[in-house]
Amino acid sequence: MDIVIYAAGEIHSDWRVALRDHLQAAGVDAELVGPQEDHDRSDDIGEQILGKQPNPLYRDLQGARVNTLRTRVLMQRADLAVAYFGPKYKQWNTASDAGFALASGLPLVMVRSQEHVHALKELDALATLTVETIEQAAQAIAYIFE
Repeated sequence: MDIVIYAAGEIHSDWRVALRDHLQAAGVDAELVGPQEDHDRSDDIGEQILGKQPNPLYRDLQGARVNTLRTRVLMQRADLAVAYFGPKYKQWNTASDAGFALASGLPLVMVRSQEHVHALKELDALATLTVETIEQAAQAIAYIFE
């Protein structure tokens, strides 16, 4: 049996590769889906589809709408979500995706270090499972198939 995982989190590091590697090592056949990982493509998509916008506010809004379409479709196809709150970069998109997963009834595995305990306490309380490392997330997912 395979599993579709929505991998919510920043797009600047290789954490998805690490998750995929840990899952493969545990014998889990997983398809990872998630946000557009090409940052420029993600930022430009609204204008690429809808044309030049009158100012940066509308440029960002239209891009966000197209990206939200992607997120909702892919998340609704997923079996669970993994939300990675890494040590760097702003985490607003990750929190938004985690909240949408929870509101949609999608099981959520949240990965966050001790430094984010206070900032993420409410989300932590709602998550299906919270772990501190990507390897722990992979181990928990592998447990589903035992």
